[in-house]
Amino acid sequence: MTPTRPLGRLAVLVSGNGSNLQALLDAADAGTLPARVVLVASDRPDAYGLQRARDSGVPAHVVDWQRLRRHGGEREGFDRRLADLVARHNPDLVVLAGFMRVLTPAFLRHFEGRVLNLHPALPGAFPGVRAIERAHEACRASGLRETGVMVHRVVPEVDAGPPVAVESIPLDPSESLEALTTRVHAVEHRILPAAVAEVLAALPDDEFACRRAS
Repeated sequence: MTPTRPLGRLAVLVSGNGSNLQALLDAADAGTLPARVVLVASDRPDAYGLQRARDSGVPAHVVDWQRLRRHGGEREGFDRRLADLVARHNPDLVVLAGFMRVLTPAFLRHFEGRVLNLHPALPGAFPGVRAIERAHEACRASGLRETGVMVHRVVPEVDAGPPVAVESIPLDPSESLEALTTRVHAVEHRILPAAVAEVLAALPDDEFACRRAS
């Protein structure tokens, strides 16, 4: 009999409400995501995602970027502190679920190929902030016909890593921004747990074993 594979270990980074974190927690509880969230970390102490973590019994920590910057901290110093925190929880994957900071190699080199980001746009379109709003504006101004959601591997360039899951969303110039945002979020909440499960399934068994032993 083939031994049962251990549950994947997820570290999730958030900056705000944490609805996509909740989608991961719910999928793990339902058994559709063969993983458990072992850490939630944020750059903002007021991020509601931290409360979602605490409500689910998940360790929740803050590396406060604004406070660090006020005391002369630099971007790479923040990333090193964050990497040290995440590494202590030995994750198989790091998932950026509404994390609003661009991670530098000071973080990424510790988790090479194992950092995923959710972005509400199609590959190559609307990198960075306000992606949904920019797509809505482009639909009305120039007739853009579709936007989308992607989960991609993180590289130092903004929203430029290779995608692991993509779903298109049709645009309607008569639709309000609020209605489009609701539709995009619904796709995010569905696509993210499925993409994470797919990436975990592709990890070699020996990598799981190595990380459990480290």
